Amino acid sequence: MIKQEDIRKRGKAARNKGANAERELASIIREHGYDVHRGKVFYHESDVVGLPGIHVECKRVEHLNLEKAMQQAVAEADKRKDGAPAVFHRKDRGEWLVTLRIDDFFTLYRGEANGSR
Repeated sequence: MIKQEDIRKRGKAARNKGANAERELASIIREHGYDVHRGKVFYHESDVVGLPGIHVECKRVEHLNLEKAMQQAVAEADKRKDGAPAVFHRKDRGEWLVTLRIDDFFTLYRGEANGSR
């Protein structure tokens, strides 16, 4: 049987890993010239705030259920109206990847999301 203390430690470790991933991702996005910061859970913000036209859902796990992560991103983007849902994800020692729905990709690619074309 798993002790309650072990469950709390595992939960705290997962929260820390998620927070560290969000900090890392925000830093990378800032290096590319965007003024972003980690979202505030209390204010119901996305994981990383300030990337124009994109709702950022940040995941750092070894075995990502991408469908479920995208469903979460879509639901939150619809609720917050802060841009196209995108899942930014990486495995340990892996590179960051971004997953978008194809229609959102082409909208962004054409420049329609930020008003240019």
